[in-house]
Amino acid sequence: MATVTLKGNPFETVGTLPAVGSAAPAFELVKTDLSVATLADYQGAKLVLNIFPSVDTPTCAMSIRKFNESAAALKGVNVICVSADLPFAAARFCGAEGIDNVDTGSTFRSTFGKDYGLAFATGPLTGLLSRSVIVLDENGTVIYTEQVAETADEPNYEAALAALA
Repeated sequence: MATVTLKGNPFETVGTLPAVGSAAPAFELVKTDLSVATLADYQGAKLVLNIFPSVDTPTCAMSIRKFNESAAALKGVNVICVSADLPFAAARFCGAEGIDNVDTGSTFRSTFGKDYGLAFATGPLTGLLSRSVIVLDENGTVIYTEQVAETADEPNYEAALAALA
């Protein structure tokens, strides 16, 4: 378990993030068209998993905007914005914001939060995902992780993008 805070109040997650150097756990995420995206779909390209509680909060929305902006300039890199939000919420947000350089993936039908050790186990966000960034190389090996200590804070975008170099 890891401990993170929400407005200074500590809460536990179900585990810890995958270790740098380890193989990323397989996943299935639901895309906005209700099809399934898997880790295998992204083999051969680097992958940034931008993980957060809900697109309907300011910090989560900002992380999508920032990674969308950064992703436009990245060659051979895919970004998936992952949350427990329904695919319809992600589609609504991305459509309204003109987000088109990142994919979104909903965990509503998967064990992603448990498999990656970042679902909240306690507190008001139980069942949602702790704000985290995980970067994978072309072979699905973890090359960078960050679990943001304070849920209301943004991730370290620069460090995540530097890991891609």
